[in-house]
Amino acid sequence: MTDLKSTTCPSVYLRAMASIQIRKYQDEDAEVVKELFTLGMSEHVPSSFTHVLKQPLAQMFLMVTFCALITSSKSFLLPVLAVTLILAAVRQMFNQYIETSLRKDLNDIGGTYLQNKNSCFWVAESDGRVVGTVGCLPAERAPGFLELKRMSVRRSHRGMGIAKALCRTVADFTRERGFPAVILYTSVVQTDAQKLYECMGYTKIREFVLPEVMAKILNFTLFEYRLDLQTDKERD
Repeated sequence: MTDLKSTTCPSVYLRAMASIQIRKYQDEDAEVVKELFTLGMSEHVPSSFTHVLKQPLAQMFLMVTFCALITSSKSFLLPVLAVTLILAAVRQMFNQYIETSLRKDLNDIGGTYLQNKNSCFWVAESDGRVVGTVGCLPAERAPGFLELKRMSVRRSHRGMGIAKALCRTVADFTRERGFPAVILYTSVVQTDAQKLYECMGYTKIREFVLPEVMAKILNFTLFEYRLDLQTDKERD
């Protein structure tokens, strides 16, 4: 079990009386981990709407749809409804991602993350309450690296250095097992996450858009970050 004070940058301010510990996931944590993941992902929906409305292709699509419907129907109600449905499709993208994640690795965290020596899942605990999560697995898209996944911190406990402590936990785990780097993926709308990872020494190495038509229209870009590590063998 790791004390936060030993895993956080010295400049991070720790709230008085807050006792934060990082420990390995246990089966009784399952529901709260799912809750934190769902809440964390849902927070990005408003910024996704803003991102969509700034995209030229999306603007053109909305304008053409709006003009076509108002011309044919001669009513503002139908075009407004159509635009609302298009924006609702953005929400559905997030819902689908959340539902898929809950059906896959988050449906059996112990089986997915705790059965292999090169994978693990941790929670951050404050006064007996789980307030943060992170996991890592061998990276599917980048063989030879470990991938940081499912980073989430409860809104009420942000700004305390918990996310940084979780990042360091993954980096230490990866280094101890002799892997040269940690990679992760985040999206264009997750600006706070980008700032966190860059603060922790991660470098953005790739940008790409998913092949789905809607993702291309919305220019929903994903970023790949990598943290290069010095292994114990290299230090020796």
